[in-house]
Amino acid sequence: MTDPHTSMYLEHFGLKELPFRLSPDPAFLYLSKNHARAKAYMESTIWFTDGFVIITGEVGSGKTTLIETFLSELDKDVVVAQVNQTQVSPIEFLQSVLVQFGFSPFKMKKAELLATLNQFLIEQYAAGRKVLLIVDEAQNLSHRVLEEIRLLSGVETTKEKVLRIILAGQPEMNDKLDSPELLQLVQRVRLRFHLTALSEEDLHAYIDHRLEVAGSQGRALFAEETLPVIYRYTGGVPRLINTLCDTALMGAFANELDQVGLAELEAAIEELGWKDYASRTARMRVLQGAARETGAGSGHEPLARVLLNFDGERVEERLLPPGRLVIGRTPDNDLQVDSRYVSRHHCQIVTTPGGSVLEDLNSTNGTYVRSKRVRRHHLNDGDVISLGRHELIYVDERSARALAHEAEAGD
Repeated sequence: MTDPHTSMYLEHFGLKELPFRLSPDPAFLYLSKNHARAKAYMESTIWFTDGFVIITGEVGSGKTTLIETFLSELDKDVVVAQVNQTQVSPIEFLQSVLVQFGFSPFKMKKAELLATLNQFLIEQYAAGRKVLLIVDEAQNLSHRVLEEIRLLSGVETTKEKVLRIILAGQPEMNDKLDSPELLQLVQRVRLRFHLTALSEEDLHAYIDHRLEVAGSQGRALFAEETLPVIYRYTGGVPRLINTLCDTALMGAFANELDQVGLAELEAAIEELGWKDYASRTARMRVLQGAARETGAGSGHEPLARVLLNFDGERVEERLLPPGRLVIGRTPDNDLQVDSRYVSRHHCQIVTTPGGSVLEDLNSTNGTYVRSKRVRRHHLNDGDVISLGRHELIYVDERSARALAHEAEAGD
């Protein structure tokens, strides 16, 4: 059910749907030349009996949307296993694949898992069906799991291979694949392709396409002069384009304007705390690298952190440097909350030197702070964000450091 606020928003702009949602919706897919090529490579796994394709791309480049579109177009004679949870052991991975094929494999030992899977593949081939394994977020797979995938890719009848495979992941996956230990796996791969961001020309077409699908009927909701600025601040990354355009449209709606101009776009950029894409990306890599190498006690102190609890027990903790933390059910989020109450992309926290802002991403069940449903909320130290049975506790490190400095001054 659409909430009244969203209905007013859609009516104001004359739209049928929200045009810049982060959730991967095949109806909104814009096929740039690169995206069309990546999709064709995925489709080739069905055409060729030795189909084994690897697609890499930056976070937010559109890999998951491509996969969802590709799956929606498959013929009924293709049996699919789609694995998204990739931080698993070899046995857990094999179990995940068999669960996708309708088995209950949790009491099986490894030899039985492999025998069951091999038998299933041969039976499907004999019945004239094609079997496809898709692994998203594949950069997290261990070498041992990748070796299991190599062995599965070798299962064959007397005539041909019986398992098609698509691995999709972030760019660091290429470094892993190029290691000497995985030489045999790479030799099995038919095609490798890196999905780049959109060009500035493609960005214009991408925005027009999403607005048209949402019901704009050719009306330009973004002034022409805003488009180069959108490109400069998003680098052509689809997820960032969606975030900035959605924020700018919301600002125009609040000001009762029917088009986003430079003033509304600049206000959205300031609200998100973004610098231009090139400098922001370089800075985030430095901050993330420092956090990985030295942890919380480094000289690069986090501005805040969130503590993820489930039924009152601590599950995970995340530092919040300047930037954006996307929270949702699927592994392509920055923080995954695996719960049926949580949407694929549920909410995000945007952190700047001035504070952190929580934004709901049009989730189905809503985002709550201190039991009150919010769409956008400036977070305060100690705020509790409820996502079903999970809770996120926001801890503002700036407040803690300020109190410590005051105490030292008092002493």
